[in-house]
Amino acid sequence: MKLFKSKPYQSSLTPNLAQNLVPSILFFVLLIAIAIITVFPLLWLVSNAFKSPSENIFQSVPQLLPSQPTIANLVKVWQNSRFDLYLWNSFLVSSITVILNLLFCSLAAFPLARMDFKGREVIFWAIVGTTMIPFQITMIPLYILAVKLNLQNTYAGLIFPYIISAFGIFLLRQAFQTVPKEMEEAARIDGCSSIGIWWHIMLPSANPALITLAVFTFVAMWGDFLWPLVIVDKPALYTLPRGIASLASAFSEDWRLIAAGSVISLLPVFIVFIFLQRYIIPTESSSGVKG
Repeated sequence: MKLFKSKPYQSSLTPNLAQNLVPSILFFVLLIAIAIITVFPLLWLVSNAFKSPSENIFQSVPQLLPSQPTIANLVKVWQNSRFDLYLWNSFLVSSITVILNLLFCSLAAFPLARMDFKGREVIFWAIVGTTMIPFQITMIPLYILAVKLNLQNTYAGLIFPYIISAFGIFLLRQAFQTVPKEMEEAARIDGCSSIGIWWHIMLPSANPALITLAVFTFVAMWGDFLWPLVIVDKPALYTLPRGIASLASAFSEDWRLIAAGSVISLLPVFIVFIFLQRYIIPTESSSGVKG
């Protein structure tokens, strides 16, 4: 009877696999470290918003979990300041800006993507090139123009510089270019005008890009501080960033209240992102044609 000797165990980790595994582990460790560094300030802010007055928020080793959590800071900020007005102003300005941005950016992107005319590429790249110009450079001429138009201390003045963006035109132009030409030709054969094609064909097909632009615009307007600081000096028109800045002077001795105000201002942004994130990734049901 022939006896079969079992082969010695060999590790499944070949030298090549081990060489590839080490860099991957180091890469993930680096990503985790960057994530911790990025998220830690936010966690510290939220923690301070719920800490009681007896806790030291400036201790050398920060304590992320409050030992005596309380919502008194949130209630005090809401009751002792005009936070409801700041929220309304930010929501109104951000919402109108999103609507105008989607409208004007899509109208500008449509001819740049689907129409043939002389100088189209030059115009497009000139628009894209404006993204390299910092807002601080254009802020002074924009302010002078807004004052001449009597837009100072008005909602229109807050919205004025942001009704259209080069990034929005670029994003929607790229999205419109992915629409099959056969759909556009079929619509023209049926007698659809250029505006009809823009409304019935292009906008439904570019739905993920429109949602992405809406989220980016809303977040940018919600957190904008510099332009409201320049164009508005009436507390009744303060947006949230301006309102939180005023909290720093009103509650300068208690940073828990400032943290509480910051947490309140962050909640709408999280809510908007949670509800709209599923529309950003295109799916089979996200594109279509309006009848």
